[in-house]
This record gives sequence, C-alpha cells and structure tokens, in this order.
Amino acid sequence: MKIRVVSSREEIPHLNPNERVIHLAFRPSNKDIFSLVQTCPKVEVIQIPSSYRRTVSKSIEMFMAMQNIKLIEGDVWGHRKDINEYYSIAPALLDKIKELKSEGMSDENIVNKLEREGKLNREMLFYILSKK
Repeated sequence: MKIRVVSSREEIPHLNPNERVIHLAFRPSNKDIFSLVQTCPKVEVIQIPSSYRRTVSKSIEMFMAMQNIKLIEGDVWGHRKDINEYYSIAPALLDKIKELKSEGMSDENIVNKLEREGKLNREMLFYILSKK
C-alpha cells in the first residue's frame, strides 16, 4: 500500500486521478481540499499532520463526510519526498495484520499492538484493517 505525499498546493493539479490515500504535508485551505477532490475523484483518505488538523474548517469536514473521504491526522515519519513521492507501508506490516487477523485477534487489539511497533497512527491502521 502506498500513500501519495503532496508537499505543496502546486502539485495538486498534477496528481494521478486514481490516487486513493494522500498525505498533505502543508496546511491545506478549503480551496486546496476542493481542488484535490476534483483532481482525484477516487480519494478515500486525506492525512494531514495533527498541528494542521485543528485548522480544518467544519464546512470542509462536512464536505469530506458527504464525499465519504476520511480525514486522518498523522505523519509519514522518515519519508524523503526528494527520493520518492510515495510513502510505502511495509509489506511486513501488512503480513503481520493478516497473521493477527487469522489468529482471531480483534481490530482494536491489532491496532493497539501495531501502533506501538510501527510508525503508523491508530486511524491509518484502522483504515488499513478496513481494506483487508
């Protein structure tokens, strides 16, 4: 699974329309979110740093809810955009999720366990679990 990292609003018009999970590394305005949804109509998750999350307006939260887009706060730790525009979630983590699910562990317990081990936050882990 890959997360598309967007560093500036100037990148939005050039994104692949099939992007589903996007991390915005800048403070997005309402206009940026609308532009992103127009450019990438299949987007399912927009992740932004927690410091920026508090500045997102209620109207944009309602818009995203109506579009069935999850707004997640979190970061892509250790990612260097100059090397790769995507942050890849390690296949080992995805295998670990499959293994724990096959053992009958609940989603909540899986998230609690992997949150301590990995670099992903709770909301992103729950999203990954919902897709598996």
